[in-house]
Amino acid sequence: MRGTLTKHRINGKECTVYLPPSAPVQTRALPCAYVLDGGDLFLEQMEKLELRFANGKLPELILAGIKPDNRLDEYTPWPVPSLSPAFPDFGGKGSLFLEELTNVIIPTVESMHPMSADPDTRGLIGASLGGLFSIYAMVLKPETFGRIGCISGSFWYEKSADFVRSASLQPARQRIYMSVGSREAEHKNNIQNTMIQKNRDVHESLRQKGFSQTQLSFTIEEGAVHHQEAFKRQFNSALSWLYGKNRSRG
Repeated sequence: MRGTLTKHRINGKECTVYLPPSAPVQTRALPCAYVLDGGDLFLEQMEKLELRFANGKLPELILAGIKPDNRLDEYTPWPVPSLSPAFPDFGGKGSLFLEELTNVIIPTVESMHPMSADPDTRGLIGASLGGLFSIYAMVLKPETFGRIGCISGSFWYEKSADFVRSASLQPARQRIYMSVGSREAEHKNNIQNTMIQKNRDVHESLRQKGFSQTQLSFTIEEGAVHHQEAFKRQFNSALSWLYGKNRSRG
């Protein structure tokens, strides 16, 4: 890896910030994508990302991975009972985490590193419940995030697809990348078996609100299941679509 990684503790949360190789000599402020679940989506594939920077396939950008204290609480919009007695209930503290993210974490990270504070290029990317939270955050604070990556968003979560459908969201500058695996609903005997259809529903809701093909992309990855390896593949695709120079239509 030719870039640098710096760890910070902000408001008790661990934040891992990646600066690309040219960051120390950049004359322009680079965009930053805030990534949920810490560095899970990018730390193990930095060499691959830097190769894409070097060959011009992806413009250099900063990544800030934010590790949650409790993702079942922080990435969920309202309380919902657990799907299994083996796990705790979902805490529904997404609005509190969103305030912490926008009022404390982002300003602190932006004050520490030479990055753009332009909301048009500020990204928020997450997978699973993190994908759900990314869309939730965009709906509530569209003025804060201009690039949204929703990877295998957990829209099976009670009333979450309806929340997007009924939101008074007006298309502006946002670019939204959504993806889900074609096999994510397999062997699910609970509400999670609606995973693919609910992602389709959310995509359709956004399309009906007026998001154009150049703003909104939806991919169903053939053969992919709900797993970290698939999330990492789609993270790369999300960066390309959200920040790449030669974006194809969704």
